[in-house]
Amino acid sequence: MKAKEIQELINFLSESGLEEVNIETDDFKVSIKRSAEQHVIASAPMAAAPAPQAAPAPAPAPQAAPADGGNVPASDSNLVEIKSPMIGTFYRSANPESPAFVEVGSSVKQGDTVCIIEAMKLFNEIESEVSGKIVKVLVENAQPVEYDQPLFLVDPS
Repeated sequence: MKAKEIQELINFLSESGLEEVNIETDDFKVSIKRSAEQHVIASAPMAAAPAPQAAPAPAPAPQAAPADGGNVPASDSNLVEIKSPMIGTFYRSANPESPAFVEVGSSVKQGDTVCIIEAMKLFNEIESEVSGKIVKVLVENAQPVEYDQPLFLVDPS
């Protein structure tokens, strides 16, 4: 289940007047409840992860993302942002022992994995929507990110 589908469930619950919605399949279970103090509380424990994805350890990796502002071209007008499609925790690699998916200077093609965002104990691979060269990493490893927050700057030329 994608974050957008979960958000649609939350919106449905808030508009319908229902107090609770439970959905369970072979792959996942979602329980969304409305409380008096908060409008909606959501949780999604996974029964078993069917996709063989490499999941990073929940502890922050000892490496820090380079805040390399020196490699950014003077003209930022042609740069494209890769943004977070969800709220979660940003990871540059599949696990602490693995190298980062991309570094400053890496070439990426549309569809290449650039990072992982953990949301509700699910690890989501984030793919580049543009081909080009990574010129800046805007987020530190294991840092919380917001929906639509820029993660990378890419020079598409």
